[in-house]
Amino acid sequence: MPCFTLTSCRLTRAACAGAVLAGLAASVVAQAGPADAGARTNAFNDPFVQVTSGMPQCPVPEGPLYTAAEVREMAHVRAQHGGSCYRAGRCRLPNSYLYDAEIIPRVQHYIQADGRFGDTSVWVLGERRLVTLKGCVRSQAQADALEKAVGLVDDVMGVINLLQVGTRRDAARYPLAAPPPR
Repeated sequence: MPCFTLTSCRLTRAACAGAVLAGLAASVVAQAGPADAGARTNAFNDPFVQVTSGMPQCPVPEGPLYTAAEVREMAHVRAQHGGSCYRAGRCRLPNSYLYDAEIIPRVQHYIQADGRFGDTSVWVLGERRLVTLKGCVRSQAQADALEKAVGLVDDVMGVINLLQVGTRRDAARYPLAAPPPR
C-alpha cells in the first residue's frame, strides 16, 4: 500500500485526507484473509478510552470494532463525511476525523480535572468531532452536567449521551463488550 501523508499528497487537502482513509480501509481489507472474515478491529483508530472508574459494576461498553466488510462499506462514507466539514469551511483540518486524536485526551483531562465525576464510570469515543459518552452515573443530573461539560471542550462539535443511571446491565444504552474468557 502506498504511504499517504498530507504534506506529500498532490490532491486538495480534503481529497488527500479521504485518500488516506480509503488507503487505510484497503490495507485492513487486504490484510484480512478468509479466516479473518469475522475478525473485528478498530480499523479506523477511533479513540476510545475509559476516563473514570468510580462505579466498578458498570457494564463495559464495546469499543469501535469493525469487520473487514464493514470497513469496506464505511470507508467511502467516512471519507465523504470527514472532508465535507473542511470543504464547507467549518474545519481547519482537511478531515474532521483528524481532530479526534486531539479531542479525546482533552476530554479525558477535562472530566478528571472537573471533580464532579470521580464517582462515575465513563468511557468516551471520538468520531468526527462528536464525543459519545458511555457508562454509568449516579443521577440524571450528573449525566446532564457531564454532557454539558464535554460540550465545552475545544473542537467538540457535539456530544452523544448514552450514559445510564446505575449499573444494571439490562439498562445499558450501548452495545456491551464481550465478557473476558474464563
